[in-house]
Amino acid sequence: MKRKDDLVAVPRLHQDTIDEVQQRVDIVDIVSEYVVLHKRGKGYLGLCPFHNEKTPSFSVSPDKQLYYCFGCAAGGNVFKFLMEIGKQSFSEVVFDLAKRYQVPIKTLEPEQRQAIAHQISVKEQLYEIVATAANFYQHALYETQGQVALEYLTDTRKFSESTLTQFQLGYAPAGWETLYRYLVEQKRYPVNLVEQAGLIKPRSSGNGYYDVFRDRAIIPILDAQGRIIAFGGRTLKDDQPKYLNSPETPLFDKSKTLFALDKARSSITKEDRAVVVEGYLDAIALHAVGITNVVASLGTALTSYQLKQLLRYTPSKQVILNFDADQAGTQATQRAIAEIEDLVYAGVVSLRILNLPEGKDADEFLHTNQNAVEIYRKSLNDAPLWLDWQIQQLLLTQNIHTPSGLQKIAQGMIKLLNQIQDANLRNYYLSYCAELLSQGDGRLIPQNLANLRSQLTKTSLKPYFKKQQSNQSNSLNLATNPEQELLERAESLLLKIYLHCPRYRAEIIDRLEEQDFVFRLPHHRFLWQQIIQVENKEQQNLPTEDNYLLTELQNLSLTFTDQMQSVTKLFYLDQNGQEDIFRAATRIDNATATLEQVACVKQQIEYTQELNKLNPTTDLDSIETYYQKIQSLKKRIQELEQIRLASV
Repeated sequence: MKRKDDLVAVPRLHQDTIDEVQQRVDIVDIVSEYVVLHKRGKGYLGLCPFHNEKTPSFSVSPDKQLYYCFGCAAGGNVFKFLMEIGKQSFSEVVFDLAKRYQVPIKTLEPEQRQAIAHQISVKEQLYEIVATAANFYQHALYETQGQVALEYLTDTRKFSESTLTQFQLGYAPAGWETLYRYLVEQKRYPVNLVEQAGLIKPRSSGNGYYDVFRDRAIIPILDAQGRIIAFGGRTLKDDQPKYLNSPETPLFDKSKTLFALDKARSSITKEDRAVVVEGYLDAIALHAVGITNVVASLGTALTSYQLKQLLRYTPSKQVILNFDADQAGTQATQRAIAEIEDLVYAGVVSLRILNLPEGKDADEFLHTNQNAVEIYRKSLNDAPLWLDWQIQQLLLTQNIHTPSGLQKIAQGMIKLLNQIQDANLRNYYLSYCAELLSQGDGRLIPQNLANLRSQLTKTSLKPYFKKQQSNQSNSLNLATNPEQELLERAESLLLKIYLHCPRYRAEIIDRLEEQDFVFRLPHHRFLWQQIIQVENKEQQNLPTEDNYLLTELQNLSLTFTDQMQSVTKLFYLDQNGQEDIFRAATRIDNATATLEQVACVKQQIEYTQELNKLNPTTDLDSIETYYQKIQSLKKRIQELEQIRLASV
């Protein structure tokens, strides 16, 4: 599906542009926008954004400009990171970075250069237009025509002057063409760009345009970098809809935008949790009283993309949904959970649900009494886990004291329990649900527990969790038989030393040639072929920096994703890997001895099989030959075992 900000298709970029971007970009700067990083030795460490973890195993190396997770084996360079985080193509990532770092863009198709320059120019003009519109709305708030809106914001909503300024609140005049005339006729912005910015619409008659926002309090919507990209409007009368957002534009995708994230990011990290409310006025009200780790969705259920945005800023992945407690709010909460259930059931996020008393929203609740702020803070601390909330909803909507109600509650519990991935968590909630169904009669708990357990099915892994397991199993690629495991270790060791220790490369090649050895595991064989190709290019007067080979292989891994997935772990060094490099000479002895030993064992098995086929009365000479060969192999296998033990 084409992205909304793609005014032209992203072209194939010239290698010069890719190289220039790679030189200018600092992977630590990019990754730190998504992951909280802490200095650790020469590198940085944080919680992996690609899988759920409590202990940091995600490392970033500024020297090598690479990242790697020792938990899930995700790794790569800055291009791979952004491709995985944003689900973008290689060209899109490089293109966006080139614009960000003002790298001249060269393409393989010269005719596209003018279109690219136009695309960049258009987006910059759209940012300017919406910023100009925001200034217009702010100014109108303090004019006579904006008096009703100003009173609504200050008297009804109780927003202070500093809050109005902080959130750049404004007023859209009631006229049908007021903003149109200001932007198009006075400021001379092209009418087609003002329309693209979502500020005006063409009349159905085809004659002229009209303003999207009219006689509404205006709330600017900013992206995570603090740039205005759209607006929300709240009616001052009884008009419908009560709240109106800008249409989606090249700058604004409401499913990917969270209101006030630009102001909440640092507080979310400090508090180590994010609060999501339904409306932007609720978010503003909470920020105004000092609860600043709050964002708002924009009229849609919380999406997995928005949730992942939040998880970048909270190390322990804590998110609290504070939607209204009335029927509409409960349905919105259920929709939000359904939208992000893959992440929730897999335990990627620690999700809690806060419903305020009497169905109030956050803004209303803050005005109930003098202690409302402290009560709200305490309520955040006491908010139940999403699963407890789901179970409570079953008890609220069905009568547990009737047979049919009890049956429906039990069925709902089974449905929830079947989707929990963590066995310990599932066992805990099995006991909890059994207690609830027993209604205070302890004698019924064992029976209800047995009934619930008998109805559980093997949990089918959700796509997200399945992907994580697939990534881990693919990255290891170990067969269950000992020969395969020995090959995996030995071949990996030689490749790792070859990649990270240039001074041992000639020796490794000599050892391989002596044994006439070819990498037997397909993923290692493919990597070795890529190494040969890169080094052949390197000899053709290309760069010869120490990390040139690793850099080129990282770029190749973006092209050959499936083939390279199992070997990218070799591009990074954990503590054991650093030990291997420190003792490279003995590790080479160990690996080559292992490879020869595996070959000898295989040969011994083949000879034994052939020996067993021979007739003792007619094939005496052949029997003697095979016997001698087997004995010779046994002796060599013992010698190799001594070499392996000596080089551990």
